Amino acid sequence: MLVDLIELHLQGKQAHWNVVGTNFRDLHLQLDEVVDFAREASDTVAERLRALDAVPDGRSDTVASTTSLPDFPAYEHSTGEVVDLITARVYAAVDTIRSVHDTVDAEDPSTADILHQLIDGLEKQAWLLKSENRKV
Repeated sequence: MLVDLIELHLQGKQAHWNVVGTNFRDLHLQLDEVVDFAREASDTVAERLRALDAVPDGRSDTVASTTSLPDFPAYEHSTGEVVDLITARVYAAVDTIRSVHDTVDAEDPSTADILHQLIDGLEKQAWLLKSENRKV
């Protein structure tokens, strides 16, 4: 879970730097919100691990080798593509958190509360992003 949040932060920045097209500025700024959320979430998770006497591992080689997020494609991407790419990665991070939530809840309800808050926050980010591509 920690590595997915770190990877989401990194991929969000990659998208932020390489997005082009209609509504560029709005999406460019919105990606910063996703990045900030993911960075803060990873810090929250790492600090919770430390509070439980566990050792978080956010080293780049660990993140690269263990993340469940798909690779972010290189080069420039249109705003529409970036919305779809980052939304999919946000939901992948949510799936990772959901996959451990019930087990964590049975053993440590306080940590489960943190996970629930992360799920809520990430799903809000996904909603805000995917609304950019929604047609009525």
